[in-house]
Amino acid sequence: MTMWRKILRTVHIVPCSRPEAFKRSFIPYKDLCVDESMMLWKGRLGFQQYIPIKRQRFGVKFFVLCDVVTEYVQDMVIYTGATTATESTEGLGVSGSVVMTLLAPHLGKGHILYVDNWYSSPMLFQNLLHQGNGDANVPKKMKREEVAFRENGTQLAVKWQDKRDVNFLTTVHPSAMAQSGRLDHFTGEPKVKPACVLDYNKKMEAVDRVDMITSFVDCARKSTVVQEAVLSPA
Repeated sequence: MTMWRKILRTVHIVPCSRPEAFKRSFIPYKDLCVDESMMLWKGRLGFQQYIPIKRQRFGVKFFVLCDVVTEYVQDMVIYTGATTATESTEGLGVSGSVVMTLLAPHLGKGHILYVDNWYSSPMLFQNLLHQGNGDANVPKKMKREEVAFRENGTQLAVKWQDKRDVNFLTTVHPSAMAQSGRLDHFTGEPKVKPACVLDYNKKMEAVDRVDMITSFVDCARKSTVVQEAVLSPA
């Protein structure tokens, strides 16, 4: 049997067993986040991914659902291309289907979900809002530090000019500014940012720490150690 087939067989153990144990072992707090996580792998693999902004740029990509308070991995979906194990949701596309698959056991329980721009869309947010969940995200020329708010009754769109354009779509934050904890070098006055920006940056740290923990597992060489790497970090 080829090494690729051995790895594929090993990786597919995970969706059938371990995540169920993850979900039974812990009831998450109110705030959840969904993001990509990478497990380093430099061997031959049909669904190997390259994400330059990640700590480990080459490897197996996971979509993970994390509890923000404890940084516990509540559930995960391994990206395997067209065969990725997600429930198709009409009108929401691949990213929306990933979110709905991971959130399925938690819908209607009042959780707040934090996602980045790849997952966000007004249709997804409206869908989750109707099921008792809220969302906050950072999606897709004003002067530096200028901000604009637009609201339609259930969703708030925010555009803030920092070093670059920062756009947010949220169903849980007010159209307000808050102190960032830093001072302006020129005026000495406290710096302010949109409240949703500060909250998002704080809550999305959970997945970054998961990436840091999994980076300590060495499986860059071609070996069956990849099985331990997939199953052990959580």
